Amino acid sequence: MTGHSEEETTSLSVKEGREKRVSFPPDEEMVSDFVDSRVQLQEADSLSLTDIILAYKQSCEKHQVKPNTKALDQLKQITCVTDRARCFDLSGERLDYCSCESLEEILKSVQFDFISLQGAELEENGASSLLDMFLYYESATHLNVSSNSGMGFSGWLSLSHLLRRSGCLWRLDACNMPMVDYAAQALSKALLTSRLTVLHLENTCLSGKPLFTLVGALKRNIALQELYLSENKLNGYQDSMQLADLLKYNNTLRALDLSNNTTSDSGLEEICDALSFQKTGLRTLILSNNHITHRGMSHLQNVLPHLKTLETLNLGKNNLENRGIHTLKESLMINRSLLQLGLAATGITCEGAVTLAEILAESRQIQRLDVRQNQVLAGGLMALSLALKINRSLIRLDLDQQVKEEKVRCLISVCRKVILNTDGSWVRIENNRDFLSL
Repeated sequence: MTGHSEEETTSLSVKEGREKRVSFPPDEEMVSDFVDSRVQLQEADSLSLTDIILAYKQSCEKHQVKPNTKALDQLKQITCVTDRARCFDLSGERLDYCSCESLEEILKSVQFDFISLQGAELEENGASSLLDMFLYYESATHLNVSSNSGMGFSGWLSLSHLLRRSGCLWRLDACNMPMVDYAAQALSKALLTSRLTVLHLENTCLSGKPLFTLVGALKRNIALQELYLSENKLNGYQDSMQLADLLKYNNTLRALDLSNNTTSDSGLEEICDALSFQKTGLRTLILSNNHITHRGMSHLQNVLPHLKTLETLNLGKNNLENRGIHTLKESLMINRSLLQLGLAATGITCEGAVTLAEILAESRQIQRLDVRQNQVLAGGLMALSLALKINRSLIRLDLDQQVKEEKVRCLISVCRKVILNTDGSWVRIENNRDFLSL
């Protein structure tokens, strides 16, 4: 199989110097024909692991490649070919065009929950061929194509078609490769009608025009619920304005990860202004390590009392200091939606911990507070312990592992039961109720 265009038929020269042509029927016929043929094979009892492995080896011989050992080992672990297998992991395996072609004998017989092609050195023809197969056979519900910068135009075109037409694919990971113009356009076109609910685009050089193109499609998307844009050098100016537009016009997103960017205080202002438009949408916002300071908390202060759906806010690794926590104090007391607050490595001392204790004393809903990698010593811990005596919502308090035992006795003394997790967090269990770590 090989790449196709909008007319769903294309001719493409391959390495052997010959042309290979494939024609796809209309999508509804394509899927129904495959399902019918699959059922017939099952009824005929002709699908067995032995047959599939033999067919794959013969295909490898035909295409003059060695059978992939990793693929064979995973095939041998499959217990039922009529249900989706859990995983088909080809990450780190070099898959040239012929290797990709030979895999069709597996894909026509077995479907998977997760297929990983991360770092598989996919070439343009091979990527296009393999992605066409994934569409035709509805091979995966979760696909990882990260770290394949050689997919080329045809590969991205096939990926776009897969995203638009697949009836089962719900998650795509496409990280660690530059989002060049044709890739951004192909992905954005797909997102206009895609059924994807989770999209990972970490470290894809999205800043600037690629983000503009992506947001243009996402403003009209009504399916995507989780978007991960960490490590994209997103700035506090044009990029933050685009993200603000996304939040203004999209009410479907439930989680937005912007960690490890350079949003800064000016970008946070744009995002906070847009959050006021979120009436039924965003529940998780991750802004850790974004060059935000205590000055930016004034923007959050203005919007937090009005947010009705935001449940998780991570501001870790930003230099908020005690002043930033004090700025947020009143708005956090008023807010009734926030369940988890991340403040790790934000420059808080005992003074900031006292402010947090005052917030906890008033809070009826905060369940988790992370204050690791801060200078919270005995005085701050004492304040938190007194707050825990009043608070009945907090389930988990994350503290540094190296906190000395004598400095946390005050914490233990006021809780009916406290457990120290292996990751250094303290979990309180009250009224004989069991709480799972968040």
